[in-house]
Amino acid sequence: MIGGHSSLELPLQASFIVQLVMLLLIGASVASWAIIFSKRKLLNDARQAADRFEDDFWSGGDLAALYKSLEGGKHTGMADIFVSGFREFSRLRAQLGLAGAQLLDASRRSMKIAQLKETDRLEQSLSTLATIGSTSPYVGLFGTVWGILTAFQALGNVQQATLATVAPAIAEALIATAMGLFAAIPAVIAYNRYADQVGDVDRGAELLQLHGADEGHDHADQEADQRDDGQGLGAGLLHVQPQVDHAEARAAAQQGAEGDRRLAEEAEKLRRLADAVHGGGA
Repeated sequence: MIGGHSSLELPLQASFIVQLVMLLLIGASVASWAIIFSKRKLLNDARQAADRFEDDFWSGGDLAALYKSLEGGKHTGMADIFVSGFREFSRLRAQLGLAGAQLLDASRRSMKIAQLKETDRLEQSLSTLATIGSTSPYVGLFGTVWGILTAFQALGNVQQATLATVAPAIAEALIATAMGLFAAIPAVIAYNRYADQVGDVDRGAELLQLHGADEGHDHADQEADQRDDGQGLGAGLLHVQPQVDHAEARAAAQQGAEGDRRLAEEAEKLRRLADAVHGGGA
C-alpha cells in the first residue's frame, strides 16, 4: 500500500502518457515471450534434425546413397544444405568440359546459398528480441520521467507538500521503469542464447561444406577411375593425363623430324643422280 493505494491501483491512476507507456511495454513483453517460445521450438527442432543428419553423414556411408534417400523430400537445415550442394554437383558433373575445381566451386556456392537461407530462417524475429531488449528500459524510463514531472507540477499547486502527497505519483511513474526492465531482461537473455544456437548450426553447416565438397571430389574421382581402367588412380589422374599428353606430343615431334631427315636424304640422292647424268651427257 502506498498512500492508501494498492500496487494494482497505481497504474490505473497514472497520467495518460504513463498509461500509454505501460500499455506499450505490456505489448512488447507479450510479443517478446511469444517469440521466445516459438523460437525455442524452432531451434530445438533444427538441432534435433541436424543431429540426425550428422549421425548419417559421419557414419562413413556412401554420400550418393544418402543423397538418394533425401532427394525428393522436404528438408530443412543441414540436410537441405547437403542436398542442394550434391544436386548441383551431380548436375554439372554430367556436362562435358568442366574441371574438378569448377564442379567443387559450383557445389560450394549452392551450399552457401542454402546455408544463408537456413540462417535467415533461424534468425527470423531475433532482431525483434534485440530491439525490445535494448529499447524497453528507455521507454520505461521515459514514462518514469514524465510521471515524476507531472507529480512535481501537481505538487506546486498545493500549499503544504508532504511525502504522502507526492509518493503515489512517484510510485506510479516508477512502475513504468519496472515494466520496462520486465520486458527487456527476458528478451536480452533469449536473444543471446538463441543467437549462440544459430551460430552453432551455422558452424556445423560450414564444416559440412568443407567435408562434403572433399567427399564429392573423391566420389567423382572414383567414378572417373572406373570409367578409365577400373583401377584406383585417385586424384593422381589429373597429373598423369598432362604427362601422357606431353609424351604423345614429343613422339609426334620425333616422328616429324625423322620424316624431314628422310626427305632430305632422298633429295640429296636425286641431286647427285642428276649431276651424274649431266656429267655423262657432256
